[in-house]
Amino acid sequence: MKLADFKVLTFDCYGTLIDWESGLYEALRPLLAAAKVSLKRDAVLAEFGKREAAQEAATPAMLYPQLLAEVHRQLARDWGVTLAEADHAAFGASVPNWPAFPDTSAALQYLKRYYRLVILSNVDRASFAGSNRRLGVSFDAICTAQDIGSYKPDPRNFRYLIDAVAKLGFAPKQILHTAQSLYHDHAPAQAAGLASAWIDRGHGEAGGGATRSPATLPRYDFRFATMGEMAAAHERELRA
Repeated sequence: MKLADFKVLTFDCYGTLIDWESGLYEALRPLLAAAKVSLKRDAVLAEFGKREAAQEAATPAMLYPQLLAEVHRQLARDWGVTLAEADHAAFGASVPNWPAFPDTSAALQYLKRYYRLVILSNVDRASFAGSNRRLGVSFDAICTAQDIGSYKPDPRNFRYLIDAVAKLGFAPKQILHTAQSLYHDHAPAQAAGLASAWIDRGHGEAGGGATRSPATLPRYDFRFATMGEMAAAHERELRA
């Protein structure tokens, strides 16, 4: 199997293209300071990740800014501090401020020359539009949790993705799903019959941060530490 065998790259955004953990942690700093939380960054992100996954499962139709605000509200209660509703709302609105990984834009611009590019993201349309300005490319289709009414790893999200790509004229076997989260993306992509490329942004680091670990390690077809590595691997294939 080669990267050049595929015609469509479908992407998770947050954790894969956008550095969501750095963005999250920066947006959580006011709460951490108010609550005098002494946990290390990875532990803080793990607490967020548990709350986020539970809230996504409980309220699949809730828009992501409201969901983030609710998780922020829960963390404040957990850590024994009372904040204004505006503070929770500010955290919910922070997504467009989250930075892209340094390699993302150049890699996407290179890959756009050879593939259709599609987003499958656990956010709302407005939040993704803010992030898209950091990514440097136009996507051929954008599928958000707002459009679908559920959050990954719900199988509905991948059925919706496959249908969206079919409207572009491509079959599932032509799709390579590209993502960081084994839990949110690779396990359900495998169940949907899609090939996948793991962008292992956390390689060499202890702990899972804000991303839950799957019960069993799912299959993936390619593994790269960064999007830059993926683009370079494709370029090597073409030269060979």
